[in-house]
Amino acid sequence: MNNVSTIIHSYNNETLIDCVQSALLLTKNVFVIGEEKRQQVHNDLKKLGVIFIPFSNREIVEPAREFGINQVKTDWVFLLDADERMTKELVAEITDAVFPSDVTSDSSTASVITHYKVPRKEIVFGTRWLKHGGWWPNYQIRLIRKSAFISWPKKIHSTPVINGECGYLDNGLLHYSQNNIEEIVVRTIVFEDKESDLLFQAGRQTNTLTFFRKFLGELWRRLILRLGFLDGNIGIIESIYQAFSKTITYIYLYEKNRRPIRPIS
Repeated sequence: MNNVSTIIHSYNNETLIDCVQSALLLTKNVFVIGEEKRQQVHNDLKKLGVIFIPFSNREIVEPAREFGINQVKTDWVFLLDADERMTKELVAEITDAVFPSDVTSDSSTASVITHYKVPRKEIVFGTRWLKHGGWWPNYQIRLIRKSAFISWPKKIHSTPVINGECGYLDNGLLHYSQNNIEEIVVRTIVFEDKESDLLFQAGRQTNTLTFFRKFLGELWRRLILRLGFLDGNIGIIESIYQAFSKTITYIYLYEKNRRPIRPIS
């Protein structure tokens, strides 16, 4: 797979090398974009033949992804975060999608597809795959033909602008994003603050009733409508936490809407 590069976004992630080793299943063209203060990790990356490119914006992933896509020279790019892992099954499917081995098959459909969405398996507390609650398949655009890529809006959870049609892969990434409650809380403080900024900039208003409506609405959606309870205690905890997280966004918004405007001196 010399015509594919993998870009990994990382800021001093403890499991970066595990991610890199899984990325090498797909291609030797692996790039790490972000920040890394540990010299031993730099040494390990060099031994693995991985190129590290510093990138200072660590608040959201979108600017680093756009920067990384513009750096590579291959026709295709695959995007990974440091807490994600490739699998052999996914690598085999990507290989067939980009370079079909069956020359007798109809390639007309594949030729117009310029990017693919990949399902993502959310693995919580290191072991449990959340199959319900809206977590699966959780499709993400990760495989992109570079010539079709236009830009990536500098907003959290934004969608890249890409020419051409989108395809879907069946085999999923493994996403180890929630190892313990402390990590989840820290992530909530950062990301929900960013989400509330977007709402604030859009002029959205909120009040006390909004908090109850958002909490109960998200709890219903995760736990009941999308069957989060079928994942057992972990599914119930995750549904309650997602309702809490959604509510925090609007509490942040409430605070920002009521900050006094300082006169320009």
